[in-house]
Amino acid sequence: MDKERIKSPEESRTEHTQIVFSEYINGVGRLFGGKLVEWMDIVAAVVARRHSECEVTTACINKMDFALPAELNDTIVIIGELISVGNTSMNVQITAYVEKLGGKKIKISTANFVMVALGKDDIPCRVPRLSQ
Repeated sequence: MDKERIKSPEESRTEHTQIVFSEYINGVGRLFGGKLVEWMDIVAAVVARRHSECEVTTACINKMDFALPAELNDTIVIIGELISVGNTSMNVQITAYVEKLGGKKIKISTANFVMVALGKDDIPCRVPRLSQ
């Protein structure tokens, strides 16, 4: 019998940094919400791929909050952390910040992404357990 794989949340933690350029700005001078969702989804996918060691797909986004806007030339830092796993799914907590010059971070958005691991023929496959 194969020994069940166990991985720590630290093994899959992911951080992405992005500067808000003019092509990401809407008519009132703020970052398009959809662009932030795209970046957060990519981070969630990287977290899930690192943990599952296979391809993944987004099953759903739970409770996304946009607390504050981001503006032109802001530095955005998006952090993804695995918070729980099921048999084939992974719950990834994503937090986005505006990082001011000097390093102070202000939280602008949070969401929980449910990602599903895909094996052969895009059939959901079992993921490693999560250590505590």
